[in-house]
Amino acid sequence: MSRYFQRLLVKMGTKPKTTCRGKCALTAKPDEETLGKMETGFCNLSSSDSQSLLKKYLTRDVFEKLKNKRTTFGSTLLDCVQSGFANHDSGVGIYAPDAEAYKVYADLFDPIIEDYHMGFKKCDKHPATDFGDVKSLVNIDPSGEYVVSTRIRCGRSIAGFPFNPCLSEEQYKELERKIGIALGSLTEELKGQYFPLCGMTKDVQQNLIDQHFLFKEGDRFLEAANSNRFWPTGRGIFYNENRTFLVWVNEEDHMRVISMQQGGDLGEVYRRFVCAVNQLESKLTFSRDERLGYLTFCPTNLGTSIRASVHIKVPKLAKNKAKLEEVAAKYNLQVRGTSGEHTDAEGGIYDISNKRRMGLTEYCAVKAMQDGILEIIKEEKSIKLRKRRKPTPRQLARKRLAQNPALERIKNLKFLPTYMYKV
Repeated sequence: MSRYFQRLLVKMGTKPKTTCRGKCALTAKPDEETLGKMETGFCNLSSSDSQSLLKKYLTRDVFEKLKNKRTTFGSTLLDCVQSGFANHDSGVGIYAPDAEAYKVYADLFDPIIEDYHMGFKKCDKHPATDFGDVKSLVNIDPSGEYVVSTRIRCGRSIAGFPFNPCLSEEQYKELERKIGIALGSLTEELKGQYFPLCGMTKDVQQNLIDQHFLFKEGDRFLEAANSNRFWPTGRGIFYNENRTFLVWVNEEDHMRVISMQQGGDLGEVYRRFVCAVNQLESKLTFSRDERLGYLTFCPTNLGTSIRASVHIKVPKLAKNKAKLEEVAAKYNLQVRGTSGEHTDAEGGIYDISNKRRMGLTEYCAVKAMQDGILEIIKEEKSIKLRKRRKPTPRQLARKRLAQNPALERIKNLKFLPTYMYKV
């Protein structure tokens, strides 16, 4: 129900539709139980050693200002912060339960967005969607020596629906139906099949998870955000015949659109991704804000919502993580372990992706990743080359000395005899 229609009903003396919690979205303040949970959670977080952005910006003044507010979907401040209250080791600690939350709770969201998205201020405006020249991106590792795989994904929310914490069971089913129809209209290499989690055997699920195709339940941060309600209703996965294009339905966002393949052909991955997003947008209306860009459950994915990444093997740089981080930082890239954040780099393989998602176009976000990865490969090659350089005459002399016991008597000389330099 639109906000305009709800207001019209109020003027007519008719009660507006209640939310999934059974409370009036327009007039009811949070009940005493909810307010009590907020107060307890706030006090516990404030006294903790948490380093989260939530703790940094949820001051007492901000808390008092926002605690009695609701969105027209019925979402409260608790819906936004409950994951951060439960998990003090969160990096961010806040989610948006619906699209309106970004405006209703702007006093909290805006400084967190500015901090995370590298200075994207309240007065800034995210640019219009621009995928740029899709033919200009290249294969970043034609030899196949460094890049194991390449992946581009984005999150999308369907306009008119709240996000996970406020979705009813029927809304999950309705979303799945609408998205399923759109996926069924995809053509050419994108054409594939949708597999709902309801009815999928555990063996099949685990097989897809092991191949890094399917998401899984159990993330404690999403669980605490009330994101796993009615699981597995409404959830599923779509993939094409070659398994180079996937869509996750109702995992963290309503949709996660993913293009990926083995090797480093970023250009091909990007072209497939752009084609898919354009086809889907012709069938679905995505939730987008004029200032913040595409709206998603987690504020870290706002703006373009694009994450372009590679699994890259750089054993030399792996021995000098500080240098790897230095090169990545020049291009605003994030370096993570093989299996993501808080994991190790197995065999010198890192997951490296763009960190900036707001204040730039889709093309610029992916191009920054391309340029950064090319620089990282260049640095890895440079280290290899330095290690292969021809030894100096003095190094060769020392080696001959070490290999010839007869020359033991001169090993402690400060200057080696001239004949020792002959190769």
